Amino acid sequence: MTNPLLSDWDTPFNLPPFDAITDDDFAPAVETALEEARANVAAIAGSDEPPTFANTIEALEHADATLSKVLGVFFNLAGSDANERREALQRDFSPMLAAYASDILLNADLFARIEALWQERETLDLDAEQARLLHVTRRRFVRAGALLEGADRDRYRAVMERLAVLGTQFTQNLLADERSWYMELSEADLEGLPEDLVDTARAAGEDRGVGGPVVTLSRSLITPFLAASPRRALRKRAYEAYVSRGANGGASDNRAIAAEILKLREERARLLGYESFAAYKLEPEMAGTPEAVAELLTQVWTPARDSALADAEALEALLVADGHPAPLEPWDWHYYSEKRRQAEFALDEAQVKPYFQLDRMIEAAFGVAGRLFGLEFRPLDVAVPHPDVKAFEVTRDGEHLAVFMGDYFARGSKRSGAWCSTMRSQSKAADQRPIVVNTCNFAKPEPGKPALLSYDDARTLFHEFGHALHQILSDVRYESLSGTSVARDFVELPSQLFEHWLEVPEVLSKYATHARTGEPMPDDLLDRVLATANYDAGFRTVEYVASALVDLEFHRGAAPADPMQKQAEVLEEIGMPRAIRMRHATPHFAHVFSGDGYSSGYYSYMWSEVMDEDAFEAFRETGDPFDPAMADRLETNILSRGGTEEADVLYTAFRGKMPEVEALLRGRGLVAAE
Repeated sequence: MTNPLLSDWDTPFNLPPFDAITDDDFAPAVETALEEARANVAAIAGSDEPPTFANTIEALEHADATLSKVLGVFFNLAGSDANERREALQRDFSPMLAAYASDILLNADLFARIEALWQERETLDLDAEQARLLHVTRRRFVRAGALLEGADRDRYRAVMERLAVLGTQFTQNLLADERSWYMELSEADLEGLPEDLVDTARAAGEDRGVGGPVVTLSRSLITPFLAASPRRALRKRAYEAYVSRGANGGASDNRAIAAEILKLREERARLLGYESFAAYKLEPEMAGTPEAVAELLTQVWTPARDSALADAEALEALLVADGHPAPLEPWDWHYYSEKRRQAEFALDEAQVKPYFQLDRMIEAAFGVAGRLFGLEFRPLDVAVPHPDVKAFEVTRDGEHLAVFMGDYFARGSKRSGAWCSTMRSQSKAADQRPIVVNTCNFAKPEPGKPALLSYDDARTLFHEFGHALHQILSDVRYESLSGTSVARDFVELPSQLFEHWLEVPEVLSKYATHARTGEPMPDDLLDRVLATANYDAGFRTVEYVASALVDLEFHRGAAPADPMQKQAEVLEEIGMPRAIRMRHATPHFAHVFSGDGYSSGYYSYMWSEVMDEDAFEAFRETGDPFDPAMADRLETNILSRGGTEEADVLYTAFRGKMPEVEALLRGRGLVAAE
């Protein structure tokens, strides 16, 4: 029988036929697609024809189309619905794909053709996008070792293959820890927990095959538990389990893996002639250098730490008033912060959550995209990768733009966090529109009850949908430049910018309706919700910046033999408040160790925030958060352009100038507004 992954998909919008694909199909499909891609690359590299943009750069752009098609399906499933077979396939595929990448990027004949075109670029009569693709392609080859020779070239290949294996192992170890741990709750343990959290804990217990309610390591369950449970011992047990992921000893311990990854990254950078991995990694980013990143983070750290320390004093006073001895511990912060918030703003999370129904927040994200960019979303009745997934066709003025899928609920087979991915990216040259997926880990309710989100959950939904818009509105010729194919410290701009529309009062007035009564959120409650937008900003900023600084220090010098010791040294040096821990400790820092994506780059969320605060200010200045002319400028200069130009050029085209860090500090309420 024909492998469904390799056949033409006679499905609506050429969607993957998920109902026909089995795990048995992936290995032969990847093997066949790799053979095809290798043959295509060999034909390009070995051509007797003189190199041209068409027969070299464009041909290379399409050489692995089948492989991309197959892997787009596989990696989405492996991340969101893992099983033993898929995890084994990941372990098999990682070194195979790393070897394939090295075979291309270290192919001397192929690079010679690219280099010949580069040297002749002024005479090739290329348009702006073609010139950009040539530049990006050559840079990718050079930064991947194309100029290396002999033993250095062989060693570089071995390093990259080993890093691929380690990244997969790190991810799977983390998932194993998250999947295996849960804490059963007695009926007495439910004291003080809001009804929706109890329902979620019962649903999680059913999912784990336990007779009663449980707390799992899903952030959308454990964080509200930490904020609501008056039982300090239970909070401590849950919190310590959460922060110990990847560091529990045994087969799933990630500490030695992290050390080896850092050592290999240092070797990789030195083989390429860089003094550190951070110097190598940051060269093509907006920040440019480790020193620029350190300056940004340091500027933010001091006011954030001062704010957090002041908050800690207030929370410790509440702890002591409850009859507990000081000091305030990390597992106390969420609980007493929530008590303080209720006291200062008369705002109870249990009172707010019924107004943040998942379905209504999805409608809100769609509604904002409609008002800004004229997009329409139509539910699709198609095969999807998991029963929880919702699929929509995205159109504008009747024209098909994309298929969007939302996979919102936590489950044991899904890795933690939230992310945006594609099963297919936009490309005019390939005549293809994207399939975009938002994946989250919101708590799944009991059957028949609505899924309720916290305000932070709703922000996460808007954040990931901002990434999705970057893919949906992409309008470029070449896939390598489409959508989110931009500098790492620019990629978070569209996502973080879109979060601002959740704070627009008319959005919440329309979509924040009560799950039981259907009534809109009362104006006084809405005002209090918006008034707390910067509540606990010191805590949130400190836990994030600490993680970003540790990431930077891991990579800007010699690789530490003991990353945990290095982590402790960095935290001590910056004066980390004792009641706050890093948002992502080393053994579960998937952003940094599951792959190269955010290594030396976790700072990028903050770099982008400098821009997103300034970008939304552009809308405020018009007096209309939905100003049509400003929305058009945003789409024309940023969302549709992908990586067709350097990020600072794109941003300046939109805003007229680059912003200063003060925009971020004002946005977080860490300095007084002017």
